[in-house]
Amino acid sequence: MISEKESPRSGKIIVTVVLLAAIVTAAVLGVAFYFTSSSIHSLLTDNHQLNKAIRNLTEEQQIGFATLESRSRNAQGQVESLVRFVQTAPGRPNEIVSEELFVVEGEVIHFDALIVKFSDDYVKDGKARALYLWRRIYGEGDAPADGDLIQSPGTAPERYRAITQSLRLKNQPIFWDAIWKLANDPQQLSEYGVTAVFGNAIYTRMEPNRVYLFKIGATGQIYPEVLNYQ
Repeated sequence: MISEKESPRSGKIIVTVVLLAAIVTAAVLGVAFYFTSSSIHSLLTDNHQLNKAIRNLTEEQQIGFATLESRSRNAQGQVESLVRFVQTAPGRPNEIVSEELFVVEGEVIHFDALIVKFSDDYVKDGKARALYLWRRIYGEGDAPADGDLIQSPGTAPERYRAITQSLRLKNQPIFWDAIWKLANDPQQLSEYGVTAVFGNAIYTRMEPNRVYLFKIGATGQIYPEVLNYQ
């Protein structure tokens, strides 16, 4: 309804201004998306240091380990496991880059990781090229979404410091945000030079006096190797 002070002409002007604002906003967002995608694409095609850093990961095998520190029952009578989880440096299994303690319900513990494989065209030489990003740790009675975060989505893992350092400061968040989002946007895989993104959930009944060594295979599959210790 038009008020006494408002004419049809002024109403049309307001509508026109709103439409122009919407068009400008859409254009800005579109340009931002284009340059973001273009930057990610160019990072993988033109950045030789980045490609070299990723290629070097193909030689790694042991990537970390876990131990059961203790097991007890909580006030509700449920079994709880205190798990020590350690990540090691690429190619240097004796160098610890992160270490955390998690209280997990139950005896069977799940370790959830996201695997990202790059194509031969983007990373030259080497037989396999894959990044893995630890996501969560949870018990057999828990839903995966309720697990404790090992690595926060969108962040740069400390063990991939060489990759982060090969990028310019302004490109670091672009790269890692894109890697984390690829699992939910498979249509972008080929554009980013990625052949596959998949989850790898490892679970095992952890026991005391054992070390669970995490290793990564040539295809990006993570598996545990169990060693006894006293």
